[in-house]
Amino acid sequence: MRRLVTCLGIWLAGCLAGSARDSANPADPAVSPALAQAQVVVIPVRAQIGKPELYILRRGLKEAIADGADTIILDMETPGGRLDVTFDMLKVLAKFPGKTVTYVNTEAISAGALIAAGTEEIHFAPGSVIGAAAPVLATGGEIDETMRAKIESYLMARVRAISEGKGYRGEVISAMISSDYEFKIGEEVIKPEGELLSLTATEAVREYGDPPQPLLGAGISPTLEALIDSLHGQGNYTVKHLEVTWSEKLAQYLNTITPILMAIGLVLIFVEFKTPGFGIFGVGGAVVLALVFFGHFMAGLSGHEAALMFALGLLLVAVEVLFFPGAVVFALTGGMLMLGSLVWSMVDRWPSEPLEFTAEMFAGPLINMMTGVILALVIFFLILRFLPKGGLWGRMVLESAVGGEPGGPRPLFSHTSDPPTQDSLIGELGVATTALYPSGQVEIGGRRYEASLAVGFAEAGVTVRVRRQREFSLEVEVVTP
Repeated sequence: MRRLVTCLGIWLAGCLAGSARDSANPADPAVSPALAQAQVVVIPVRAQIGKPELYILRRGLKEAIADGADTIILDMETPGGRLDVTFDMLKVLAKFPGKTVTYVNTEAISAGALIAAGTEEIHFAPGSVIGAAAPVLATGGEIDETMRAKIESYLMARVRAISEGKGYRGEVISAMISSDYEFKIGEEVIKPEGELLSLTATEAVREYGDPPQPLLGAGISPTLEALIDSLHGQGNYTVKHLEVTWSEKLAQYLNTITPILMAIGLVLIFVEFKTPGFGIFGVGGAVVLALVFFGHFMAGLSGHEAALMFALGLLLVAVEVLFFPGAVVFALTGGMLMLGSLVWSMVDRWPSEPLEFTAEMFAGPLINMMTGVILALVIFFLILRFLPKGGLWGRMVLESAVGGEPGGPRPLFSHTSDPPTQDSLIGELGVATTALYPSGQVEIGGRRYEASLAVGFAEAGVTVRVRRQREFSLEVEVVTP
């Protein structure tokens, strides 16, 4: 347990130092030497649209807002993907206050076309294509006719909402969604009924109408670098490239089992306080809960603050158990910080928005946290019978002591004989039969008693002296040889 507390203290100090560095004044030349240049963040939208793509987009946008980035570019090459994730990605794109651009690098099919429609400008690589955004089942099959009509109607309304003031974009994307939609400009039919619209790069930038304006694309650029040059001028910008890594892919699985991970982590930490010793349960609990924070951080939900808050809470609980047993205030405050940090780690907080405690913001996190706590209580009570007596739980309920001879538990003061006087054991010497961290058991005169140290901890086998006799336990001190 001492090792766990020491490691927590070192880690907390390191995180605080790192947080101080991260919050350094951006106007300081030593921190940001290129303030005069535009800041561009490139976020990939690749493969199938799924949770990892949402996570990297949300985290990248939050970092970009915090850093004051000017432009976000979606480097897109996707055959489509999940519709629910697509809506979430459109929602987070709308939160970025700067310029949003899509670079269709080869293809933006189905969900990719919808996401591209949510950005201010759509640029193309030579030979790239966009379109065919009709909804289909996850298996690739056709949706029931009535359901398909409802989904298409909703999608087209969403597209019109995000495409207002952007030329023909709403009509183009609608023609990509519904085969029943006829798209014409003047007398020229761009897409007849009975087929879905798909466009090449050249077709997307072709101009129509009076005054003429491009059908969908803002331009064709041979490379991503050429596109950024055209937006900000050659050499007049800095670029940050994000990538979807194994961490985002792992986070999508971790976040689906968040309540289970919470329950396991909380139980392991409680067992650590219940069974003093090497600290394997405490380390295991810290690792499991670290996975919870890691998953939410990679999902773009939480920063380092939630993990720092949890570490502080765990440290306060450890201080209560090791140095101030029975004080309650440390354990209570620490427990509240730990539970609060787990909720906060799941909150979708944006740097550009004022902090508002709304039901929508906290409903999901609170449900996950309460589910985790209930699971933890169920697991704990199931294994409680297998845990040793004493420890943190022993100070919360009536404890028992075991007689020196083999047998079941017996009360501290036997009901079969007259109880000893209040001061009968004070000053008596004994031996710690278990480790005292700070609670455990000692043997005095051939009998075992529940006991605790006033301060600190001791290994099994040390000589102790009784300082005080409480109603259900003894307070002892280590006798130095």
